[in-house]
Amino acid sequence: MKKFWIALCLVVMAVVLVCGGLYAYAYYYDHKVPNFTGETDLYVYPGMEPDALCESILADGKVKKPSSLRRVFKEVESLKPGHYRIDSTCSSIYVSRMLHLGWQTPVTLTLSGSIRTPGVLARKIGAQMMADSASVARFAACADSIGTDPALLFTKIIPDSYQMLWTTPVKDIFARLFKERDAWWTAERVTAASAQGLTPEEVSTLASIVDGETKYVPEQPAIACVYLNRLRTGMKLQADPTVAYCFDYEPRRILRWMLLTDSPYNTYMNYGLPPGPISCPPKSCLEAVLHPDRHNYLYFCADPSFNGSHRFAESYTEHLVNARAFQKALTERQRANTH
Repeated sequence: MKKFWIALCLVVMAVVLVCGGLYAYAYYYDHKVPNFTGETDLYVYPGMEPDALCESILADGKVKKPSSLRRVFKEVESLKPGHYRIDSTCSSIYVSRMLHLGWQTPVTLTLSGSIRTPGVLARKIGAQMMADSASVARFAACADSIGTDPALLFTKIIPDSYQMLWTTPVKDIFARLFKERDAWWTAERVTAASAQGLTPEEVSTLASIVDGETKYVPEQPAIACVYLNRLRTGMKLQADPTVAYCFDYEPRRILRWMLLTDSPYNTYMNYGLPPGPISCPPKSCLEAVLHPDRHNYLYFCADPSFNGSHRFAESYTEHLVNARAFQKALTERQRANTH
């Protein structure tokens, strides 16, 4: 009988040691051993359940031991919304704590390309941040929210890439954009604007017109100078992009009757700059206005080669020659495309 109890004790001890060893190994693995084979970006939305997120991570196929991840996720009571990045150095417990405590990885909010209207801006932000585009649009349209007339919104934003948390509230997104714009306008740039007879807001307005005329960066300073020359000589700017703005950029071509549109933004009808920017101008256009070329041209026309460049002229007579050459090339091109 004594031998029986001794044997039983040995068996129990062995079972305890094995279980203890397995528990210790599992604990060590969960806490210390990297359990992932590559990078995974997670976007956690409000109300997402831990179990569902765990299975989503497993479905990515980059988890070495699924049992480890499932084990630690059983202890996760809630998730903090945000953007998180898992990499090959992460243990299971680190990931669960990261998601529970909100250790977010910043995202890059990129504002680039043509941003012609506040609606386009709202969609770009909404596509990259947790904030929905409708909330962004409402905020951008409110003078009290942005601290200025909504018509001047694009004087307060400079397209670029900005690092911030994915969950950043709308008001803080705009606060960051406005802060970066203020930092960009150094004393030297304000002085350069003054040298052109412009305020920073007027620079943004003229830069938006330059942006509407050409995306060919090397030529932007030359076009900026044309418009500055017109302002200085008392000419109307007569900029087609301002007419397109009056029609929400819907027309593919500007027709003669459109030039008679009654709008303060129509520079064929009004002298000087429009009330505000007609788009969100990139840095290249802002710099083009601050540091324009020096010439006496008052006119420009697209080059007949269709290479994105322009032909410039000092007189209207010379400009008409350039315009006819372009129109002839355009007509020939359209005929060739119909055959």
